[in-house]
Parts: sequence; structure tokens; C-alpha cells
Amino acid sequence: MVCASLLLAALGAAAAAQETRFFRIGTAATGGSFFEIGGVIASAISSPGQAPRCGHGGGCGVPGLVAVAQATQGSLENIRLVNAGQLESGFAQADLAGWAYTGSELFRKDGPMPQLRAIGSLFPETLQVVVRADSAIRGIRGLKGRRVALGGLGSGTVANARVLLAAAGLRDTDVQRKYLRPSQAVEGLRAGTLDALVIAGGAPVPAVQQLATTTPIRLLPIDGAIAEALLREFAFYRRATIPPDTYPGVADETETVGFHALWLVSAAADPALIYAITKALWNEATGRLLAGLDPLGRSVRLEDALVGLSVPLHPGAERFYREAGMALDDLPQAAPESPQTHVEDGSR
Repeated sequence: MVCASLLLAALGAAAAAQETRFFRIGTAATGGSFFEIGGVIASAISSPGQAPRCGHGGGCGVPGLVAVAQATQGSLENIRLVNAGQLESGFAQADLAGWAYTGSELFRKDGPMPQLRAIGSLFPETLQVVVRADSAIRGIRGLKGRRVALGGLGSGTVANARVLLAAAGLRDTDVQRKYLRPSQAVEGLRAGTLDALVIAGGAPVPAVQQLATTTPIRLLPIDGAIAEALLREFAFYRRATIPPDTYPGVADETETVGFHALWLVSAAADPALIYAITKALWNEATGRLLAGLDPLGRSVRLEDALVGLSVPLHPGAERFYREAGMALDDLPQAAPESPQTHVEDGSR
């Protein structure tokens, strides 16, 4: 009997091991909003086979799922890898995801990426331009001739910085462009080897917040004709503000432009899995974990999950929102020629 019991236990353990699934979330460089939020979400949706059940002392993730927040170059890399099926999921800015899906703007050479689907909209992002408080630079056009960090190559920040400078009438040769990750950029601004840095992210961006605790900073406004040009040319941009005291020592409200951060997957992803992941994302237990990242984590809300979507929902996510009673009629729809997956109402 003892041997039989041991055999059954071993078989059960083996079965549990076989059911374990790994799910990567492409984020961005450490020090940015994507990486910080990604770590919390990965933990929240994970529920290894031996963990206690939700409501019984365990997490409320997807049974058997182990999710990992993976540092990447950022939105551009995540979009290409997810569309190619080389990464299970990734975060990306809504403007870039929309351009990639249609093969427009920065993605004209790539062509349309019809495999892109969304789990949902996570949080609003803003375009932030940071200088030292004692800098003589007062506006975006004042960046001419200056040393400016535009983000790491492959990041969404690089794409946003390029269109921002173009809207300000600054050519490629007008700015000394430095392609640096957030941690490198803030160190350069702190050391005085950079005059400004551009970063896209949910406010406060962790790396900038850390910088502001040791080095007085200012945020340059993106307003007037420059903001109008961006809003006119790019449909997924919106007016936004960075509230006072978001960063230590920055007491004034700053006008800027923004967009939403989306969680992307491939159209080929298993509908049952994506349904379960979406359900775990919007579980109350996940909300409590995200609330620990105040104020950014508190902006991840179910009521905003369909705001700013620029690509179609994945069928698994669509099923969750439909069951939640949310309106789906005005959302982006998949092109007829795009591969589709089928969701059975009884899937889990």
C-alpha cells in the first residue's frame, strides 16, 4: 500500500509538472514603467501547480501558469516578437501597436502585422522631457544643439522622441541624439554629460523618480503648436498632464501628450489561456498587488481596459469582457484576411 501511495504521488507530481506552462511578458529596460508593472502582473497571473488555490491562502492566478516579466528593448521589439510568434506577450504603446497592425508610419517598411491582438489597455502613459532644474532649456525647441537621450534602440520612447522633435521642426542633425536606456540616461543627466532626456511611460517613471530624489529636475511642457501638430497627425495621441508633485521638487502641472499602454498577444494564442489570463489580470487580488505601486498601479483599472485600444482584442479576452457586460461594439475589428481563433463558451 505504501509503495502504491508513493507511486500515485509521484505520478501526480509528474502530471502537475507536465501541466506547468511558461508565459513571458516582454516589458522594457529596467527603470521604466513597463518593467515595474510587468513584474507585478507576472506574479499575479502565476499559480504554480503546487500552490494553494485562490481563496484558500494562495494567489488568484492561472493554475499551472508561471509568468515571467522579461526585460526587452521596449515597445518596438515587443511588437515585432509577438507578431512573429517569438514571444508569448508584450507591452506596447497604443500608437505604435496601431501603426504596426496597419503597416503605417514607422512600420511602412515592415508591412502590416495582422497577428497582433490585445488583452487590454493597462494604464495611461505620457511623453516626458526631463532637464536639470538649473538648465537654461525652457521648451522643446530649446533642445537644438543639445545632448539628448532618446531612449534605447527598439524602445517606444525612441519612436515618440523622433516624432516629437520633428513636430518641433528639429532635424536629425539639430540634436545630439544619444540612444540610452533609462538608467544610463538619468545617470548622464545627473553627471552633466546630457542636457535632457526623453522618456515615455506612466508617471512617475521609476528611474526619473529616483533621479529627482538626488538631482533637482524640471519637466518641459509639450503644448501649443507642437502638441497640436502631434494630435493632428497621430490619431492615438491625446492631451495629457503630469500632476504637480508627481516627482520630488516638481511643483507645477506639466502639459504634454499621451497614449495608452496595451498588453499584446498573438492571434494564434490559445483562447482558453488568454481568457484565464484576462480573468486573473482583473481579479481583486491582482488589484491589491497593483495598488502597492501607487499611483501608477492604481491606474490599472477594469473600467479603462478598453480605452485607447488600437488593435483588435484577442478572442479569449473578448469573451471575458463580454461576460463582464462591457460594450465591445466600437472597438477595432480584425481584418477579414487575418487569421482568427475560435473560443468555445465552456473553455477555461
